[in-house]
Amino acid sequence: MIIIGSDHAGIELKKKIISYLYSKKIDYADVTNFDSQEGDDYPDIAEIVCKKVLERQNNFGIAICGTGIGVSIACNKVRGIRAALCTDVYMAEMARRHNNANVLCIGARLKNEDVIEIVEAFLNHFYEGGRHDRRLKKIREIEDFYLGGDK
Repeated sequence: MIIIGSDHAGIELKKKIISYLYSKKIDYADVTNFDSQEGDDYPDIAEIVCKKVLERQNNFGIAICGTGIGVSIACNKVRGIRAALCTDVYMAEMARRHNNANVLCIGARLKNEDVIEIVEAFLNHFYEGGRHDRRLKKIREIEDFYLGGDK
């Protein structure tokens, strides 16, 4: 399932992505179901998305804020999350293939008409494993050292 959430800056982009997911019959959950709320903060949205992603092994997240930077930083504070801020299709593909990213972060204020292609690349590519396993193990070791213990 795709878990999607945005702050106020990303509402229109979120709606566009949800329309795409719906048209492709891809299961999704909108965890920030509101039209506009200036008081919402991207760290709160990121945390909600990440908690839901971690509930099931095959969940993926899409987190949206103005630039994508804020949600990317916040998501990557959550143990077990590998969030990638992707601004083009190649980055989205590599985030999945090489980094086994489980959350796609997108900036709503960027002038990127390729957002659906970015989402497709993220959802349609799979982790390659192999030499990348060693690197992901190192990321988990960094998480363990700085965040302590298990999830």
